[in-house]
Parts: sequence; structure tokens; C-alpha cells
Amino acid sequence: MIKVYHGSNVEIDNIDLSKSKKYKDFGTGFYVTTIENQARQRAFDIAFRRGGEPIVTVFNFSDEDLANINYKQFDDVSEDWAYMVINNRDKDFKDFGNPLSNHDDKYDIVYGPVANDDVLGSIALFINGRYNINEVVKRFEYKKYNNQYSFHTSKAISLLVREGVIFGEE
Repeated sequence: MIKVYHGSNVEIDNIDLSKSKKYKDFGTGFYVTTIENQARQRAFDIAFRRGGEPIVTVFNFSDEDLANINYKQFDDVSEDWAYMVINNRDKDFKDFGNPLSNHDDKYDIVYGPVANDDVLGSIALFINGRYNINEVVKRFEYKKYNNQYSFHTSKAISLLVREGVIFGEE
């Protein structure tokens, strides 16, 4: 079993993919991490910006289920990972058949590193030809280890089992 955490300012009882934001690292979806402190920090950031209390909802799912869905995994920051992030964050992207895009939810679940906060600027500089893909990869590397699983389809969401919540305490 894989235990994952979702940081927010609300408790998640039922996951509603229609509330997911577009143009995220791996596409529109429900994002979680295996790192509790990463989720706690996210919860505090969201509560600070939007109000409410920091809450981390805890889920688990079986890693054996990954063999029965369309699953994409990026173990490290790489060129393929960078193209995936660039393509999914590009509002004008149209090559939906591209295996390094998930605008069309071709992957039920995607796993990989989290891009740092300078993603949009790096993407713009890449699209404008100022950076090559190697420079983008270097700029995307986060200074501390982190990860994310993104769940994009109802089939993927059905694999998550809610365990409970952790209320934010500093």
C-alpha cells in the first residue's frame, strides 16, 4: 500500500475532478504526495492565501493497481519530465497525441517530481527560444526532494481509499 497526503484548507471527503485546476505539471487532476511534510506545507500555504485552516487528508492505494491502469512515471527530473511539465502547462498546446502530454487524460495516474515555483518563467523562456531543454531541466530542479502523484480519471480516483485527516499544527 502507498500512503499519500493532500494538503488543502478543506477536508476532502469525496474527490471531484471538476474542481481541479487546469495546466498543472501533469495535467488537470487530483494531486497528492507521499511526503507528509510537503502536504502540510501546501495546506498552510493554501490556508494562508484562501483562509480557513490547514488540513491534510490522508489516502492510500495499492501499488499493484498501477499495473491495471494507464500509468506514467518519472523517477527524476529529466528531459522527458520537463517536456511533460511544459506541455501540460501550455494553454495553447494542441498535440494531444504526444506521449509527453496529459491534456487528454491519456494517463490515469502520473508520478514524478514537483517543478519549482519558477516554472512559468522557464516555460516562457523555452517557448521563446531563450532556453534549451537542458537549461529548463536545470531550472526545474527543486532544491529538496519532493514528489507528486496526480489522479486524472474516475478510474484512478476509485483506487484511493480515504484514511482520515491531519489538522495542521506548526
